[in-house]
Amino acid sequence: MKILIAVLLLFLIGLQYKLWFGDGSLSEVVQLSRELETQKAKLQLLEERNRILEAQVLDLQNGLDAFEEKARNDLGMIKQEETFIQLIPQPVIPLDDE
Repeated sequence: MKILIAVLLLFLIGLQYKLWFGDGSLSEVVQLSRELETQKAKLQLLEERNRILEAQVLDLQNGLDAFEEKARNDLGMIKQEETFIQLIPQPVIPLDDE
């Protein structure tokens, strides 16, 4: 009887070892769940970026207003008969409190 209990106890320890430390263990499942959440967050950001880019592409395909806005904002271009005015901020000079 003692031998049977010892064999069953060793079998139980072997199963517990696999559960806690082997392939597919609980710690590995928790780690993979964390990685999955991280990947889902990255995917959500990339999907939002793709939606923005898709909207920009549609704007560029459908009208000249998007071209004009892009040229003005990104390239600093102006229309004919417009005057370009650039404001340069004055540097802040600290006052001496002496």
